[in-house]
Amino acid sequence: MTDQTPSNDAALRRLIWPLRLTRLGMVAERVVRAFWPVWTIVLLAVALFAFGAADALPLELLWVALGLTLAALVWFAVKGIRIFEMPTPAEALDRLDRTLPGRPITALIDTPAVGADDPASQSVWAAHVARMAEKVAAARAPEPNLRLSDRDPYALRYVAGVAFAMALLFGSVWRVGDMGDVVIGTGEATISGPSWEGWVEPPLYTGLPSLYLNDITQAAFEAPAGSRITVRFYGEAGALSLRQSVMAAPVEADADTTAPAQDLVLERSGEVAIEGPNGRSWQISMLMDQPPAVVMDGDMTGVPPGQMQFTYTATDDYAVISGQARLMLDAEAADRRFGLAVEPEPREALLLDLPMPFSGSRSEFSELLVEDLSQHPFANLPVTVTLTVVDDAGQIGTIREAIARLPGRRFFDPLANALIEQRRDILWSRENAARAAQILRAVSHRPEGVFDDDGAYLMVRTAIRRLESGVDSLSVETRDQVAEILWNAAIQLEEGDLADALERLRRAQDRLSEAMRQGASDEEIAQLMDELRQAMDDYMQQLAENAQPGEDQPDQSGETMEMSMADLDEMLRRIEELMQQGRMAEAQEMLDALRQMMENMQITQGEGGDGPRTPGEQTMQDLQDTLRDQQDLSDDSFRELQEQFNPGRPNPQQGQPGQQSQQGQGQQSQPGQPGQEGQQQGQPSDQAQDGQGGAQSGQPPQDGLQQGQGQGGENDGRSLAERQEDLRRQLEEQAFNLPGEGTEGGEAAQRALEDAERAMDEAADALGRGDLADALDSQSEAMEALRDGMSELGRALAQEEGAQEPGQGQADGTMQPDRPLQDPLGRQAGNSGAFGSEEGFEQREEAFRRARELLDEIRRRSAEQERPEIELEYLRRLLDQF
Repeated sequence: MTDQTPSNDAALRRLIWPLRLTRLGMVAERVVRAFWPVWTIVLLAVALFAFGAADALPLELLWVALGLTLAALVWFAVKGIRIFEMPTPAEALDRLDRTLPGRPITALIDTPAVGADDPASQSVWAAHVARMAEKVAAARAPEPNLRLSDRDPYALRYVAGVAFAMALLFGSVWRVGDMGDVVIGTGEATISGPSWEGWVEPPLYTGLPSLYLNDITQAAFEAPAGSRITVRFYGEAGALSLRQSVMAAPVEADADTTAPAQDLVLERSGEVAIEGPNGRSWQISMLMDQPPAVVMDGDMTGVPPGQMQFTYTATDDYAVISGQARLMLDAEAADRRFGLAVEPEPREALLLDLPMPFSGSRSEFSELLVEDLSQHPFANLPVTVTLTVVDDAGQIGTIREAIARLPGRRFFDPLANALIEQRRDILWSRENAARAAQILRAVSHRPEGVFDDDGAYLMVRTAIRRLESGVDSLSVETRDQVAEILWNAAIQLEEGDLADALERLRRAQDRLSEAMRQGASDEEIAQLMDELRQAMDDYMQQLAENAQPGEDQPDQSGETMEMSMADLDEMLRRIEELMQQGRMAEAQEMLDALRQMMENMQITQGEGGDGPRTPGEQTMQDLQDTLRDQQDLSDDSFRELQEQFNPGRPNPQQGQPGQQSQQGQGQQSQPGQPGQEGQQQGQPSDQAQDGQGGAQSGQPPQDGLQQGQGQGGENDGRSLAERQEDLRRQLEEQAFNLPGEGTEGGEAAQRALEDAERAMDEAADALGRGDLADALDSQSEAMEALRDGMSELGRALAQEEGAQEPGQGQADGTMQPDRPLQDPLGRQAGNSGAFGSEEGFEQREEAFRRARELLDEIRRRSAEQERPEIELEYLRRLLDQF
């Protein structure tokens, strides 16, 4: 190495602090490695002495322990001094250089061995030095390696550290300072004679602190019952003695009252005295642990649809640890008529754990118990509730309340209510099985016009057969099964999932009317009002989606009235207000008027307009077109998938699942689209036939086209993947211009359209790969997301409708239309403008009856084992479809 250039010197001067920190880290490494046993021994010794090891060990053994500790400290200190070496600056420079790529520090302090007179070599060397100087500028001191796992494999240093920390928290470091007096035998016991210590430790559950008797100077104090009194004597044996009267058992005559350690339990008020030099006495008053108490705040109430709740308050002088509610049937308070006339079967009490607070004090608190007991046999019957709370001492507090009716689910559908009543009777006593079967058979004798759900009817018939099969000795298991069947049937009748929005609206109105007649609670009325609002929103959305742009509006020459969504909301608010005021008759009249208006309602597009006038309506129309195109593309994909598995096989138009799906869904989700009705009903047009290509004609796809990349059912020369990508870009533009930004409905619609766009992109990728099955799944997901987005957008637009100017999409409620109306499915309206004529209803009922008869006949024939096996197999396949 030779003298450095000025540029090298400047680069090396920047290494001053990194070199100092590196050397300091190396010093720390070597100190830790050389002297870790020394501080490990020191910390461990301090921890042991802080916990009173000097007091527990005999003096001779203590001397031995101190000698061994001192010898170990000297040995490891000397050994550490011998192996410790102070790192040199050169070692620090080498450590820092090794952390840099290419060891640039060595290059800066080095010179070329050859070529010193060669200008080209000097130029290359200067460039190399310049690059090394740039690397040196980024030098940082490396972190010191303080790990000792190779030298301390048993982690003794951590043991000593934990012991020292525990000594600081729970020990007394002052005892270490007294070690000199203990070792040389000049402690306090020698100077002042005999000494003592005492503690009073209350039970843990009280949460009270311990008392140090040496600090209590007053003659009397209080302590909880069960407190532990500990006394320790030091010095000459027999110099001090204990006298006490706090133990319930008498002190034995031969009891050693001068023992160095004595423990007492506070069982009664009395005296504790230490007799002898520096003695003292105290009069201790025992505080009795009071039993807990519990009360029920207010009445037990119901939470619709079927939960019950009540609030209780528990108190204790220290803490309540647990609680329980015990419910028993109060048969004497029940209305013992009809099915309740017989004696009830004995049932075990219903036990519910009372909720306890997770944090905070448990000496006084209030909690809410909420449980759904609507399916329990005690539901809607009088019960007695016994509340019990327990404290840590095992003491019990209890209270008993009589409840006139255990809240359960209420059914407003008359048929569902009848099924629940028979369920209650058989759960009351199995003696009611015959009576319940007879009533159920009478109810279901002529199901036409009574059961609007075939599934519920079949469940009731099943329950009847099971009741009648075990009427003489109905087992508990069969009874519970029948109760479960009747409950499910009632729920299905009460909450039946009706596809038609108008039927849901009628059902919500009927349930609200029935609730008003039965005097339902405010909570139940509020829930039914929410259901009515939801049903009305769904119905208005259905009307809006089925209002075809440009179609003839209903004849408005008669008596008509226009109402916006704000007017309908105000009408609902007025109905709810009348019910809260108890004016049920007026509320019922207004509800009937609302029913008639909703059934005769049509959506108008405004005055003088041929189509959508607002951006929201135009966006809704564009989304409907996109959904229709996506459905057509999905049908084409399905037909191509069929052609792959059945090449050359003709696919009749009416037999294609995709076409059936289009026909069924198109009328519900994209009603009124131009040019769609002709392809959904009847025979397809020639153009549609031509557009289906090989899949419709039974010819295989053209050569050279991969799966999923055929003509796609249209004579436009585009593949299915290209058509899917075009639809995705079209939806992206529509989502970008989506109205309702910032509103809850608009944000929900935006999220749904983003999901549809993502699914379309996945479908395009799958079509490009030729994976038609995955493409169909993604297309189905895209259509579902599109429908959700249109629904959310429709709700958002309906909410904004009240703020629009007249003529921008009002709800036209015609009280007495002059000509028949059509429902969204194209059917003629019946009397009074109600959707669905009586003739159509009778036809549907007749179809349902014939379907049931056909199903019963198939079941009867499949049970005849003498029939040929091939016929039985065919019948079983038919039953599997139903």
